[in-house]
Amino acid sequence: MPRDNKTALIQKIAKQAYTTFRGLQSSANGDVKVVEDKLNGLISLVTAVRASDVKIAPRKTNSSSGAAELQSPPVTYMHICETEVFSMGVFLLRSGASIPLHDHPGMNGMLKVLYGKVNVRCFDKLEQNLAVTTVPPVFDPPVPPLQMTSVWRAVLRSVVEYSENSGPCLLTPVRDNLHQIYAVDGPAAFLDILAPPYNSDDGRDCHYYKVLQSALEDETDAKGHQEQQGEKGKEEEVWLLEIPQPEDFWCGGESYPGPAVSV
Repeated sequence: MPRDNKTALIQKIAKQAYTTFRGLQSSANGDVKVVEDKLNGLISLVTAVRASDVKIAPRKTNSSSGAAELQSPPVTYMHICETEVFSMGVFLLRSGASIPLHDHPGMNGMLKVLYGKVNVRCFDKLEQNLAVTTVPPVFDPPVPPLQMTSVWRAVLRSVVEYSENSGPCLLTPVRDNLHQIYAVDGPAAFLDILAPPYNSDDGRDCHYYKVLQSALEDETDAKGHQEQQGEKGKEEEVWLLEIPQPEDFWCGGESYPGPAVSV
């Protein structure tokens, strides 16, 4: 077979991500137009990536529901690369799995589906925390008084389904920064780019949340109403409670089988 000297697409994405987000970090003293052009270039590259570019294939849904499957993680992660500027890897979700609602403090990000379909619900906080002058509704079930400092006003920005033919889902420090991701109709995988990476020492730790329901709402009807509103592009105010990592969610690790990446 003839030797392929072309640069792998995933390598091009890594280099473009590094230059894009390094420029974004210093954009206050740089040319904003240049940064926008680099970001558009990155979006174009990420839009083109497919599962074959990272040497993975769609996984079959396991028909068995034995103890082994119950003990395996609902989500696994393939680490590709990480620098002080960005991190990149692949998340793989089992059929029916979800990544709970979580945030990305001070971070930009891109999510690009490689196979399957995912439903992404995007939120943003409306203020730093529950202000003393803000009177929240009565929640059902009630929120203990000591937890009220962990309640946040927020807005549901959108509810969108993505497939491998979709462009990337984007997040910024101020827009669509919180999201919840569901695998739809089978297993799914997506490329994930975060800039800068999570780092608790720098105040970028991952926090989890759940959407609270008021005593006047029925949970099922409320969720359906939120999705309907999100799909129409209408934003809806909600209340979030910061919670520990859910017990039924954990993320395993897998070896990355794709082309080597260096930045």
